[in-house]
Amino acid sequence: MKSKRLLYLAFDFPKIGKGNNLYTDLMEEFRDRGYEVYVAACAQDAESAGYSLEGGLHVIRAKVPQHQNVGNIKKGISILMMPYAYKRALKKHLPKDIDFDLIIMPTPPITLAGLAAKMKRKFKAPIYLILRDIFPQNAVDLGFMGAGGLMHRFFSRMERKMYAAADKIGCMSQANIDFVKKHNPEVDPQKLHILRNWQKAFDFEAVDKSAIKKEMGMEGKFLLFFGGNIGKPQRIENLVELAKELSFKKEALIYVVGNGTEAEKLKQLVAQEKLENFIVKDFVPRETYFKLMQMADAGLISLDHRFTIPNLPSKVLSYFNAAIPTVAIIDTATDFGTWVEDEIGAGYWTTYDKVPEIAQKISALIDDQALATQLGKNGFDYFKGNLLPQHAYQIIVDQMA
Repeated sequence: MKSKRLLYLAFDFPKIGKGNNLYTDLMEEFRDRGYEVYVAACAQDAESAGYSLEGGLHVIRAKVPQHQNVGNIKKGISILMMPYAYKRALKKHLPKDIDFDLIIMPTPPITLAGLAAKMKRKFKAPIYLILRDIFPQNAVDLGFMGAGGLMHRFFSRMERKMYAAADKIGCMSQANIDFVKKHNPEVDPQKLHILRNWQKAFDFEAVDKSAIKKEMGMEGKFLLFFGGNIGKPQRIENLVELAKELSFKKEALIYVVGNGTEAEKLKQLVAQEKLENFIVKDFVPRETYFKLMQMADAGLISLDHRFTIPNLPSKVLSYFNAAIPTVAIIDTATDFGTWVEDEIGAGYWTTYDKVPEIAQKISALIDDQALATQLGKNGFDYFKGNLLPQHAYQIIVDQMA
């Protein structure tokens, strides 16, 4: 019996063994379940363009203009050129007689939807859409494009074609499903279902947090960790405001590790406000990232309050994995906060205009280690039971059966 073949149309796909994200984890899960996996992705430079076999995955990287940490115009041009670059790369590197049983694509970017539809017709293979960013509405929310303008109408048509081409659509939460139903009523509701974010479990070593903190000059501190992208969607002002509100609690220390378009602005705000309870570090390798997280006592989430689409930040999975409470300052459109606080019991949430309230809850966590431990355990148990790559794999194959 021949193995099934999967074509995954990626956006950014780290080299296996040199970096991981939820999509590399998922593709490795499909590989381990007997699928022959082909991946189309962006090349980070001319040297990495072309075909390579990485950890048993066939990876074809297409050379496209830089799209990370660049202006909106350059990023837009790169994303628009992406499907053409992918088509050329696939034509050059795919075996001539190959066929596929399943096509998977995520958002972003929606510009690959047309290519996915062509692949669907060519190989007579169904498309599974992993819906993460709901574009272009997220760009409208953040002021990157005007509602009803030429670009908005253009990408909205592309969005509708994407939903039409997909056979099944995995949404992060019920609020995401409701959003698609409301704004795209033409979408068959039978396509929509919940596919939450996932992540491989990282085996944290038992460490003495106090000893590590003492070694790093942070003895007696309650570390509030924020890791990952530092961009417009994260609204860095939330973190600065939280630090100011926590100034009365000498143990509290906000520790940010990451980079992005707003990283320099964050450093400037911290210096401007003379915040002594705030540390900003550049991006670090994944192994170092998790070691730093081992010292953390809580994980921070921040989202721009202008969002009208329901976002569920994937970094929360690392907090669950580390068994630390989650503290979120988010918008009212998402059901992320109620999921974390009410359904899982793994932390607290608030909105940008109620930061003093969340500061008081953090103060209570600092004073009650047993409470902090229990919230962290709740998140960890939920993670191990629901949010591993094997769970995502099973949902996808069950939906496509």
